[in-house]
Amino acid sequence: MHRTWRHVELQFQGDVTQTRMSRWFPQRLHVGYTRTMLAALWLHPAPQRIGIIGLGGGAQAKFCHRHLPQACIEVAENNAGVIALRDAFRIPADDARLHVACVDGARWLRGQRGRFDLLLLDAYDAHGIPAALSTQAFYDDCRAALGADGVMASNLYDTDTRAHLARLRRSFDGRVLKLDEPGMSNKVAIAWNGTPHPAPVDAALAALPWAARGQLRAGFRRLSQAWARSAPH
Repeated sequence: MHRTWRHVELQFQGDVTQTRMSRWFPQRLHVGYTRTMLAALWLHPAPQRIGIIGLGGGAQAKFCHRHLPQACIEVAENNAGVIALRDAFRIPADDARLHVACVDGARWLRGQRGRFDLLLLDAYDAHGIPAALSTQAFYDDCRAALGADGVMASNLYDTDTRAHLARLRRSFDGRVLKLDEPGMSNKVAIAWNGTPHPAPVDAALAALPWAARGQLRAGFRRLSQAWARSAPH
């Protein structure tokens, strides 16, 4: 962990920053790709149950806990040292709506069939996405863990993006979109079950708390544009 007067950062060896939190606005999604991942809310705006693989600095867990009061959030993190830093990153304590477990994410997911409305995958290390979270079987488990109209978002960082997207497309019968993160090497893949009928972006944003709208507006618009381009004409 690294602290400056402005930020608290979680770093890998070699000074690669995994996550960054503003000390003055700890609930804000400071890193761009985390906002893009939560653009998945455009396709499922009021999830009741959210699954997260990879706690890190807890940015998305904190955002969902604060701005989606109807949702219960379950987090799988395999590094006890990361969980031990949750107070430093102002991640709320476990309560009726938030539970963080120190478990292997791939094994954990196999027992969650049909459980989640929204699944967020943000688990990687200094070498990229672990092999166990990169297989066809894992992505099949991701789809199985979603409800009939569930949505997932994955941070594709320092990895073979084409291979991951190919597996996702096989698992989700082609229902996958890729969003490039402006100014970053990250790609975000969004996949879904069923046939979503998303509202216009402004209407979808209006249904969220005011403090969440500005953070998600750009991601919602980029996802809606990708959705329009992918629609059959």
